[in-house]
Amino acid sequence: MIPGLLVMVGVSAVLAMIGEERGPRWLVYVWKPATTVMILAIAVFGDPGTGRYQLLIAVGLVASLAGDVFLMLPSDRFVAGLVSFLAAHLAYLTAFATPPGGRSAWLVLGVLVLVGGAVLCVLWPGLGQLRGPVSGYVALILAMAWMATTRWLQMPSGVTAAAAGGALLFVASDTLLALDRFRRRFAFARAWVLATYYTAQTLIALSVPGLRGG
Repeated sequence: MIPGLLVMVGVSAVLAMIGEERGPRWLVYVWKPATTVMILAIAVFGDPGTGRYQLLIAVGLVASLAGDVFLMLPSDRFVAGLVSFLAAHLAYLTAFATPPGGRSAWLVLGVLVLVGGAVLCVLWPGLGQLRGPVSGYVALILAMAWMATTRWLQMPSGVTAAAAGGALLFVASDTLLALDRFRRRFAFARAWVLATYYTAQTLIALSVPGLRGG
């Protein structure tokens, strides 16, 4: 089941990217949310015994689905999308939460803070009234990535590595989105944003332990 879903996610994501870059727009309306629904299905196939973790990942994906819908609507619903993804990252942060320990975890935090600070400095002139919300969003997504990475450092395994990789890719995806929206448009930006976004969400879904592949 899981390999088949992964193939479907890949095909659906490509169709959404084509719709974003070349049209027609209905490809985006159909396949952008459909891809996230398929990724949610991957998480649902995790072991129910993982309970709280699986539930939080599912909540994060449902909130992300809402964000996908808001951001693809013809009218500008950026703030609604931002709030939806704030909820998603809060769910992920809660799932990944691990008491930090060891020099490596603090080193990762330092790097993330430097990257986040640099990105905010670049975006700042174009943010206007969104400076507060975007700064809060950056802080939350960096905290989420830090917790996912800390969890992997303290409990190395395939599933914790998937969560950490997904969290870091999420940071990369949102950075690309913000640079394209608030700084300067660049070629194939939407395709790059969706490619990193869907890979990130898929890895996070695959971090639910005990996935059944039958």
